[in-house]
Amino acid sequence: MIMMSGRHLLHLRFGVPDGHDAELPERLRRLLENVTPRVQMIQPHSAVLDLTGAIPYWKRDARALTELVQLRVLAHFGLLSSAGCAPNRMLAAMACALTPPGRRTVVDDSPEAIAAFLRPRPVRELPGVGGKTAATLGEFGLHTVGDVVHVPQLTLQRLLGARAGRALHEHAQGRDTQVVDPTPTPASISAEHLLVRDELDPAEHRRALHALADELGARLRSTDQIASGLTCTIRYADQSSTRRSRALPEATQHTVLLARAAYAVYESLGLQRARVRSIALRADALRPAHQATRQLTLDTHDDKTLAIEAVADRARARFGRHVLYPAALAVRHERGSPSTSLRHGHRRNPDMPSQTH
Repeated sequence: MIMMSGRHLLHLRFGVPDGHDAELPERLRRLLENVTPRVQMIQPHSAVLDLTGAIPYWKRDARALTELVQLRVLAHFGLLSSAGCAPNRMLAAMACALTPPGRRTVVDDSPEAIAAFLRPRPVRELPGVGGKTAATLGEFGLHTVGDVVHVPQLTLQRLLGARAGRALHEHAQGRDTQVVDPTPTPASISAEHLLVRDELDPAEHRRALHALADELGARLRSTDQIASGLTCTIRYADQSSTRRSRALPEATQHTVLLARAAYAVYESLGLQRARVRSIALRADALRPAHQATRQLTLDTHDDKTLAIEAVADRARARFGRHVLYPAALAVRHERGSPSTSLRHGHRRNPDMPSQTH
């Protein structure tokens, strides 16, 4: 019997072709769960498995079990995969990124093996290190992980800021606390409003939020889904951005409720004289609409608004989205300003127009 101590996490990247079967990720999950129940899909091209408990059961070491998983994926789906197996998710993902299809890289759970793998790597391969951070570190002669590993954490924090410096110090030491979460990641949909110019007027910001809430509400209703949270991202003229998320009091698909939440998130940012270039809104943690609950209210105005919304949806479905739009958005239209530009996130309905009036 093979006895191996330590953790063994496997990161797989599949050679999934374009136009693949939409059910392929779920079929892959079921196959991988025959090896270990701790499987997290990163759809549609990757998965992470915790092999720690499976190794004694299969009586194989980490390399042999990784090879078995790759062979099963190839035999059942005809997919070559790159594999990285290591003591934590960060190292496994880095090993996988360096591995060609059909091959595997295994990093043993020992300080010596981790250092031998990690320290020669360019510092830009660590998570959270982009081009700007790598350039800053390079100015001080810190080009590889080995260069960074002996730099005191306080020094890195002075160079990069408290949070980024602390994270870089931990990652350079090969430490990562992410776990494999078998719970499927909740879906989301998003839309972005690109302003005609860098905009100072809060009224224009709110009008953009209303347009985005209208767009997301229509898409949620057309797909019979509800959202449990909302994320607002504001991008400024200097290319910086601010992001704020909020759980909704009750999951919804209605424009008026989404707009109220969006306004609340916007107000919480406390923007003053900010030149805004674009605003993005994301509906988070989607689930089927039949799971919705509705709180009782004495405000009959909401009922009227929701009834009008249902009529508007039917009219738009028959005659096109341009025939009806919220009155608050008509101000821009009457001014003769260009139409708002909406850039949509994942799961976009291809039949949905890319402009809101």
